[in-house]
Amino acid sequence: MTLARLRTIGLAIAASVFALDQGIKFWITKVAQLQFNPPIELAPIFRMTFTENHGVSLGFLRASTDETRLALIALTAAIALLVLVWLWRERKLGEIAALGLVLGGALGNIRDRAMLGYVVDWADLHFGEWRPFLIFNLADAAITIGVLIILARSLLMREKPAQPNDAAHAATET
Repeated sequence: MTLARLRTIGLAIAASVFALDQGIKFWITKVAQLQFNPPIELAPIFRMTFTENHGVSLGFLRASTDETRLALIALTAAIALLVLVWLWRERKLGEIAALGLVLGGALGNIRDRAMLGYVVDWADLHFGEWRPFLIFNLADAAITIGVLIILARSLLMREKPAQPNDAAHAATET
């Protein structure tokens, strides 16, 4: 597969994640108006609950002023730019697809923060009262899955060292 085709796939994944994330958030806020209504129970362990996230992962780096919000936007935009450069330089489909997930998710959350002042979170996974995660969104899930794929591939799919040609190797030993 050509490098141009691989890049197109990565950017298409990023655009798809961004569009799906923003579409769901539009539905959550404008159609279902979850910010004004009670949560929607989808399964015994999953419900849609509207939350304004003014920080980043797990509520860290909370942006409580316009200055800190702009700084957070700038920081996450810089990270997204680095991910885009990495995607552009990468040559393996697995890494490119994972970077596309990260980039699309980052752009979705950056848009929320820039336009709304917060990130719309809505996915509430719970087991009784225990929540393994805070309330999150599709962009957060895409970023997490993309990072896990990159980590797994870097740990499990190491390139094998070049093996010497058996005939050449045998000739040098004798």
